[in-house]
Amino acid sequence: MNASTQMRGKGVWWWVPSLYFGQGIPYVVVMTLSVIMYKNLNVSNTDIALYTSWLYLPWVIKPLWSPLVDMFHTKRLWIVVLQCLIGASLALVALTIQLPAFFQITLAVFWLLAFSSATHDIAADGFYMLALPQHEQAALVGVRSTFYRLAMIAGQGGLVFLAGRLTEISGNPALAWSIVLFVLAALFVALGVYHFFILPRPTSDHAIRHTNDVAQDFFATFKAFFNKPDILLVLGFLLTYRLGEAQLLKLATPFMLDPLTKGGLGMSTAEVGIVYGTIGILALTLGGLLGGAMIAKFGLRRMLWIMVLSVHVPDLVFVYLSTVLPTNLYLIGATIAAEQFGYGFGFAAYLLYMIMVSEGENKTAHYAICTGFMALGMMLPGMASGWIQSQLGYQHFFVWVCIATIPSFWIASLLKIDAEFGKKSASDVELEAA
Repeated sequence: MNASTQMRGKGVWWWVPSLYFGQGIPYVVVMTLSVIMYKNLNVSNTDIALYTSWLYLPWVIKPLWSPLVDMFHTKRLWIVVLQCLIGASLALVALTIQLPAFFQITLAVFWLLAFSSATHDIAADGFYMLALPQHEQAALVGVRSTFYRLAMIAGQGGLVFLAGRLTEISGNPALAWSIVLFVLAALFVALGVYHFFILPRPTSDHAIRHTNDVAQDFFATFKAFFNKPDILLVLGFLLTYRLGEAQLLKLATPFMLDPLTKGGLGMSTAEVGIVYGTIGILALTLGGLLGGAMIAKFGLRRMLWIMVLSVHVPDLVFVYLSTVLPTNLYLIGATIAAEQFGYGFGFAAYLLYMIMVSEGENKTAHYAICTGFMALGMMLPGMASGWIQSQLGYQHFFVWVCIATIPSFWIASLLKIDAEFGKKSASDVELEAA
């Protein structure tokens, strides 16, 4: 293996995991840690639910400003600057958390953090597509998902535990959370410095401008996306691929926690944490890693139907569980692991399809638009799932979830995918062997 190949291979593993771990942490801080922090600081449930729910908005509407990331500077520079800005925002929350008007001030800073994080997501995903050839994008989708989920585990588990222990030691929850947030602030500034030196500099990473009119270029980006071939089919796939799963995810945990008399499994919170939060996450991660590797080997078109089946068929696990209502924790763990593995394996196809749709000059902005529709495809069915379950009961609700997967099979049958997309070519193999 020559020196350039060695450096290229080493570089991938030195920046892809850290980039996506860094993508996950601010999201979990805004969406989860803020809720726990405000609860520890005696903010009312009404205020917590109302004001922190709005913090999700930047991730939903991030496609609206995604063209600006394409139009100005490089994605590499956006990543470095935004990571430092995220670090500064975390430090600002830590500094203001003990002030009398801490709720209003920290909430305003969390808004800044949320917009910074959503914009960082745009730049990071765009850089990933620019810095890697197609087959490596496919092979590493599982890796990026793994480290994003590790960030979730670190935030929801490790950081909450640290805040709890510091509160016990100091007796001052505000001080405890200040320390946790200062640690995170230092981490993000260090991450920004680290990526300044370690991120590659692909020649394709440059500002994309066609005219001197910013508004014209901005709207041209959206026009180019919605003028893509078969755009209605593309949007249909993005919105329906997880139509069943979006509903199942909202009710899986309540189903496991509800008592047998309500049609649930009657599990304890600790048992759900082990089965769904540990075993399930591990299976999900392994499925994602294998899914990426298989697409890199065989290509997206050849693997699509296998992955569509792997996402949807395991939903039958919940029909079985809600019918039999087993009490054996090992049996429940094994079935949940099978369902989560299938979901992780099949989700790799969804990520690669969005990358394929985004191919072209404005791939960063177009990928962000795809993720916006992805979020919409999860949000709308999830909002209705609780009402549907209350009308049908758990058993019939999970049967409905399986029925809701049918549109994605139909739309998948209509998709046009290049046979070589995502597949490692012979020239790539020869280059790596050189």
